[in-house]
Amino acid sequence: MGRKTNASLEIRSYDYVNQPYSRVRDALKHDARAVFQSATKAAADRARSVASELRFDVGGIGVKADINIVVRKIDEKTADAMTTPVMRVQLEWEAATLPRLFPLMRAELSVYALTPTETQIDFSGEYEPPFGAVGKAMNAIAAHRIAEASVQRFVSDVAAYLRHALAREPALR
Repeated sequence: MGRKTNASLEIRSYDYVNQPYSRVRDALKHDARAVFQSATKAAADRARSVASELRFDVGGIGVKADINIVVRKIDEKTADAMTTPVMRVQLEWEAATLPRLFPLMRAELSVYALTPTETQIDFSGEYEPPFGAVGKAMNAIAAHRIAEASVQRFVSDVAAYLRHALAREPALR
């Protein structure tokens, strides 16, 4: 994920996909960026834009921002007798327009089997609040809740997309 700076703050989230690890892994290996875009963008908007959209609610007010997601690296630690395989997707995102008005997120999405038919996706990231010292003060007030809500929504959207997309596709034998 890179080095944590003094200005960056950690954030974590997770969700489950009721599909075998191998199917979730293969979908992300094939085109993680497309999965992320499809998961976070309404179908009509997907046809018009390559950006994804994060949505979250703060006090009942909906907030959204188009984001650019960059997949930096995908690797898999294969299983041995004592461990299960784990795939890690390193990614970054920032607002597509006026990126310095929104946090820059660097994260790792870990994917691993919980059971033969259930996979966990674990998001561990750090973000840099905008506006330097002023942004850090604003973060203490409300921005951290906004970042947490954005990440939780992203992880939930990715898990929901994978659940539905993989349920529609027949499993290869």
